[in-house]
Amino acid sequence: MAKKGKIENNAKRMKLVDQYAAKRAALLEITKNQELPMEERFAAQLKLAELPRNSAPTRVKNRCEVTGRPKAYYRKLKMSRIALRELGSAGKVPGLVKSSW
Repeated sequence: MAKKGKIENNAKRMKLVDQYAAKRAALLEITKNQELPMEERFAAQLKLAELPRNSAPTRVKNRCEVTGRPKAYYRKLKMSRIALRELGSAGKVPGLVKSSW
């Protein structure tokens, strides 16, 4: 089990990403538009830099929803390999059969 502080910090980051997503996308579109004057693009870049760092999507870490483990994460299932194995052995993941030989 991961530390609760790490899990909570990641949850705060996800909340900030959702909150600032539209504003960040609009500013990025302005900065990438080559038809606009350079001053306007530079002003948008400065506004983008003023946004909170944790509102950037790259700051969010994929974590297992069961244990909070940050490594060996399956995106499709949103859990780590260890949690998947335990739940699969218990028969709680539909369609998953644990092989043994």
